[in-house]
Formats: sequence, C-alpha cells, structure tokens
Amino acid sequence: MENNKKIYLGSDHAGFELKEKIKDFLKDLGYQYEDLGPKKYEAGDDYPDYASIVAKQTAKSDGRGILICSSGVGMCITANKINGIRAVDAYNVKMVQKSREHNNTNILCIGQDYINPELAKEIIKVWLETDFSTEEKHHRRVQKIADVEKERK
Repeated sequence: MENNKKIYLGSDHAGFELKEKIKDFLKDLGYQYEDLGPKKYEAGDDYPDYASIVAKQTAKSDGRGILICSSGVGMCITANKINGIRAVDAYNVKMVQKSREHNNTNILCIGQDYINPELAKEIIKVWLETDFSTEEKHHRRVQKIADVEKERK
C-alpha cells in the first residue's frame, strides 16, 4: 500500500487501549493516521457509532481503516453496511493476507480481547503491506460485491 494513504482509526471502550498502542506502531511504519474516536476512554460508548464514522470516511477517501472492539465482530458487521467497504475481522496473519489478496479489504477489525498487541501489530503490518491480487477472478468477484451494493440502494 502506498504510505501516502491515510489510515482511519476507531474503537469503542473495549478496544481503546489497543487503539492507543498501535498509533506509534503505524507512525514507525511510515503511515499517517487519523483517530476518529473516541479521543478518550468512554466506558458507555457504542461500537456502531465509531465503526460507521470510520467506514464512511474510508469509503469516501479510498483509504483504509482499522477498527477495534472486544471481538471485532460488531465493528465488522457495522462497517460492512457502508457501500464500498470490505471489512474483515481477522485473527491471524494468513487470514488477513488472503483478505487483502482476494477481497481487497479496506477495513481491518481487531478484537482486543482475543488478539494481544504483538499479534495485532503483526496482523496490521501484513494487512498494510499486502496488495490486491492481479488475478482477474478476484477483481471480477470484488466487482460482483459492488454490484450487490448497488442493488441495495
């Protein structure tokens, strides 16, 4: 991925600690990021609020987003409701690599309760550095996803 594209970050209370830890990691890798919230720990916040903010900004800017909650599932479900978003809730490196190569995912969801910070960093690095496949079949399939989105309008 080109390092000039911004990474949009978001979490809820259950992912806030990990979100804060990965900011320096992204800087060290040479990526710019924008933290779309929360800016401080908020015990009663709701993951759909931040997932939708990050997903909309990611879709609008053709960038990438990282969302963190307790399991990653709620963030992933919410993000995938936004047209143009292909979010993955990844728990290992191989899964995230395939999500980029085959599905051109643009949002990575992580579960802070299931992924330790070191594994999260490894997953993020692979996700950022893996390109979308050049194989026609993968482009055709991602286009079919976009076509399904158009039908929902």
